[in-house]
Amino acid sequence: MNMFLLELRNVDTYYGAVQVQFGVTLHVQPGEIVCLLGGNASGKSTTMKVILGLVKPRVGQVLFDRREITSLATPKIIRLGIGSVPEARRIFANMTVRENLLIGAYQRSDQAAIAEDYERTLEFFPRLKERLAQRGAS
Repeated sequence: MNMFLLELRNVDTYYGAVQVQFGVTLHVQPGEIVCLLGGNASGKSTTMKVILGLVKPRVGQVLFDRREITSLATPKIIRLGIGSVPEARRIFANMTVRENLLIGAYQRSDQAAIAEDYERTLEFFPRLKERLAQRGAS
């Protein structure tokens, strides 16, 4: 039996009367990095909204660490450890690069793990290390 950290099972999503997703199934294993790719209006943002609880599917389930989270409110889902990384320039322009990086750990309490993830991020993106004190808008 596979142990998935995140799972969408046969999700159908609607905006009003219009069905926009049909049977979406997704499995993410612990430690796996997953990217949603597709053209405009292909369902990437809707899938993220479903995972975060911002949009509730009419059919299907969302599970995190084998726990169904489909009906949970977004703040509860975030407290479980699910978050979204903004794309392109959707960052806090008036905050520093360092502050933008650390905002993702807002709900976390393990300072050692936060520091480890922070350092790992700077290893992946060395240019950020040079710009930690700059405003996000720059």
